[in-house]
Amino acid sequence: MNVFGGGSALGPRLRDRVAHALRPGWARSVMIRRSAALLLVAVAVAIGVTGQRAKNDAPVLVAARDLLPGHTVTGTDLRELRIPVDLVPDGALRLTADGESHTVTGPVRAGEIVTESRLLSPRLPMELTGRADARLVPVRLADDTVASLLRAGDLVDVLNAQAQILAAGAIVALVPGAGPTTPTRATSNPPILLAMTETAAHRVAGAGLDVPLAVVLH
Repeated sequence: MNVFGGGSALGPRLRDRVAHALRPGWARSVMIRRSAALLLVAVAVAIGVTGQRAKNDAPVLVAARDLLPGHTVTGTDLRELRIPVDLVPDGALRLTADGESHTVTGPVRAGEIVTESRLLSPRLPMELTGRADARLVPVRLADDTVASLLRAGDLVDVLNAQAQILAAGAIVALVPGAGPTTPTRATSNPPILLAMTETAAHRVAGAGLDVPLAVVLH
């Protein structure tokens, strides 16, 4: 009769109860399995979405810093950025070599996607005008203050001293020094570059040999 001496019998029972309490029941096991399965499904979906997004992205080059007109592009001026294919603009540069050593035609802000139309290249006249026979012509203006009013992409008519129109609807491709800097005497009155048809380009180039020309903005 060991009424209070059942320590040896109670010990195993207590351990069994604790072990039973810690051991998950059937319902709890099912819940854990379902939660684990849902977690695995969520991870798989996230990986799939990320992979699909990567497949739908394309590399483009953006300006690593603000670039001013007339600046010659170097490799450090550009950095690669991946964006959705649907957002890639026409003529976007994909390789650093496509932009290096080319001259910037207009202000390019840091982070802006660099396209062919922003750089001087053999394709620029056609890019600006949409004409395969387009040419670039340097034009020195009679009034150099007018050049400070021009920006790349402006439409102008080119006139001679007799007010004859030599080229109508020419597109400004490059205005050297266009930016926050102030022209000095040594750099004043630099020629601007205009894109126009081949016939008009020859006419303007010939007329500009003798005297500076004038432009009228549209």
